[in-house]
Amino acid sequence: MPLTPGTRLARRMRLSCALAVALALVNAGGRAWAHHSFAMFDTSTTMTLTGMVTKFEWTNPHAYIELDVTEGDAVRHWTIELGSPSILMQSGWKFNDIKPGETVTATVNPLRDGRPGGLLGRVTLPDGRQLRNGPGR
Repeated sequence: MPLTPGTRLARRMRLSCALAVALALVNAGGRAWAHHSFAMFDTSTTMTLTGMVTKFEWTNPHAYIELDVTEGDAVRHWTIELGSPSILMQSGWKFNDIKPGETVTATVNPLRDGRPGGLLGRVTLPDGRQLRNGPGR
């Protein structure tokens, strides 16, 4: 069958549609894969950490508190994961509530693998205010 301008156009359209669908599936799969579960945190265990904030990251998809905790003669650096800024704002957070150099007390669910990290339950600020990691938490 000879290729006419109409059949060439139809083949191009089918190929373009197939490529668009393939790209959409790859893009959607990447986004779903990029967001992790909270299975890495031991939600049956809580720890209370008091230390100096070295960094507060107000970023999507999660905010983070970097905290230096003194343990005996050593200082251990902890990374504490929070919810997204939009979820935190629903609980009364503001982007400037935590500042480097401040001492805070955080209650966390630690990482299961023993590394110094955890999921925030609540944090007590230097002025005594307590902020939770989202509504109802």
